[in-house]
Amino acid sequence: MKNDTLKGQYRINEQIRAKEVRIVSDDIEPKVYPIFQALKMAEEKELDLVEISPNAQPPVCRIIDYSKFLYQLKKRQKEQKAKQVKVNVKEIRFGPQTDDHDYNFKLKHAKGFLEDGDKVKAYVFFKGRSILFKEQGEVLLLRFANDLEDYAKVDQMPMLEGKRMTIQLSPKKKEIPKKPAAPKPAAPAQKAEKPEANEE
Repeated sequence: MKNDTLKGQYRINEQIRAKEVRIVSDDIEPKVYPIFQALKMAEEKELDLVEISPNAQPPVCRIIDYSKFLYQLKKRQKEQKAKQVKVNVKEIRFGPQTDDHDYNFKLKHAKGFLEDGDKVKAYVFFKGRSILFKEQGEVLLLRFANDLEDYAKVDQMPMLEGKRMTIQLSPKKKEIPKKPAAPKPAAPAQKAEKPEANEE
């Protein structure tokens, strides 16, 4: 695994040019030390002095194993990258007079896309005189959104762009089904206590 891009970003040990540095570390009192003392402390621990905030006054350093420090940085970058999930937009095309068989086939595909986390852009394409059926196209797209309401939310209502009427849907976030609460056992009926006879 190459850390070359990260390596040049941080000064370590003798590369640090400041006369004094602030050390932040788990087992060292966080305060300002002269550079020679900071380097000596790192050497005694067989670790490196790494400048993590060069623009601070004085610069902030950590005493840490440099390769471990780079590994942690690389790991953090990887985690951040993983969080930036790329969303794909899948297109589904209808004609203004799509029959039920074709409609259901496309509906099934849309469910699959949404379950995979993709957005769905459905559109009705009007050829020539079929633009006269644009109301029919709108009804079809609204029916499509309605049939997918358990899987998707509507980002954009049907909109005519040239010869295409489009609707855009985003997958709904999956909610973790709550476990039904276990029914409480019925409390046993309490017998009415007889009033005790007063002993005289």
